[in-house]
Amino acid sequence: MIRNPIDVSSHVSPQLSALIESRVNDPDAEQAVTLSEVRAFLAGLLPGPFKAAESFHRFDIDTSILDELDALIEEYGGDRLAVDFVQTGASEPLSRVIEAVVNDENREYPPTLATVRDAMASGLLTRLVGEGVLDEDEDDTLQADIDALIGRFGADALAEGFLRYE
Repeated sequence: MIRNPIDVSSHVSPQLSALIESRVNDPDAEQAVTLSEVRAFLAGLLPGPFKAAESFHRFDIDTSILDELDALIEEYGGDRLAVDFVQTGASEPLSRVIEAVVNDENREYPPTLATVRDAMASGLLTRLVGEGVLDEDEDDTLQADIDALIGRFGADALAEGFLRYE
């Protein structure tokens, strides 16, 4: 299979990425997990009466995780390896925060994820909103985003490796 040079994980919501990652990391999986297998797992989670409508927890105004997964299958094929759709970088707003910390001329050492979290807690987000680097509504979810990265990769992971722009 030829690998696509485009980072397809940037087209996946964090919720779907987390679901896919849980399936990809399943120790009972005997072979590489595909998008179709993730869809079958997700459809199996739906209560009986809702399967016909395929209604699931809404994470966006009118798009469900199942709808998003169906769109990926339509675009990339059901046999595409699911691991390609797991996000390993920061969101674009969090990338702007990381970049601000990385570019801080007063910093002696490359910042870790813990350094970024500390800077956020010390007023960096408020400053970046004031400078127009972040929208007011973007700073609401960034704490959860940095905590999720720390949970997955550790507080000592170098922050610069997670920069991603969409």
